[in-house]
Amino acid sequence: MSPIPSDAELGILTVLWRCGASTVREVHETLARDTTYTSTLKQMQLMHEKGLLRRSERFRSHLYEAAATQEEIHARIAGDLLRRVFQGSARDLILGALTAQRASREELREIRRTIDEFEKRRKGK
Repeated sequence: MSPIPSDAELGILTVLWRCGASTVREVHETLARDTTYTSTLKQMQLMHEKGLLRRSERFRSHLYEAAATQEEIHARIAGDLLRRVFQGSARDLILGALTAQRASREELREIRRTIDEFEKRRKGK
């Protein structure tokens, strides 16, 4: 299992999830950061070594893609946060998130709906 991505790595993963397999240049241009192309290249090479990215070749250029889906990475980050900060309490994690940033009525309805669906799937197993 690959490590929890850093903020910079999440930026690159977000580009790849949105755009699909891309070259370093395409990712670098999409990020439009105050970093150099070689910094983006090095970061992506390190991410490949860590198992966060897959690499293939197209017309003598390397194409990179995320090795895990956005949902998988989100679950990994939430699980890590749950263990490290909230001592395994999903309740405290949710309350912390809802306290930190106000949720709209629609978001709260969607959260309730998601919890109901989760419970139904769990009972079915």
